Amino acid sequence: MGFAKDGYLFIGTGLRIPVSEIVWRFNPSGGPGGQHANKASTRVEAELNLGRLGINEETKNLLINRLGETIRVVEDSTRSQNRNRKKAVHRLEKILIEALQTKNKRKPTKPTRSSNEKRLEKKKHRSLLKTERRSPKF
Repeated sequence: MGFAKDGYLFIGTGLRIPVSEIVWRFNPSGGPGGQHANKASTRVEAELNLGRLGINEETKNLLINRLGETIRVVEDSTRSQNRNRKKAVHRLEKILIEALQTKNKRKPTKPTRSSNEKRLEKKKHRSLLKTERRSPKF
């Protein structure tokens, strides 16, 4: 295929998915455009079933947990079916790459001494303002 490198989606090191696994559907795109828009099937739906992929089981389970059993991308931004197919493949790649990235857990830290002192100073200042607003007790 002309739109993916060597006919594969490159997701990460050692992980590539054949473009032949993608199920394609083509429809006329909606909106204005006259005869060309009404007759040409330029709207592209790309669907990838993660359960049927021949990849590592651990990676497959991770993707299914984060994205679901199937990923569906709809693209109709250009008037060319081929360009829409390229965009759909790039969006699928981007979705899969983001799903495989793990976020580092935050290490909780204690507030610094100066930040505690600033916080207490602000509390004292605020308390003083409020006490000054009160009417005097007789």
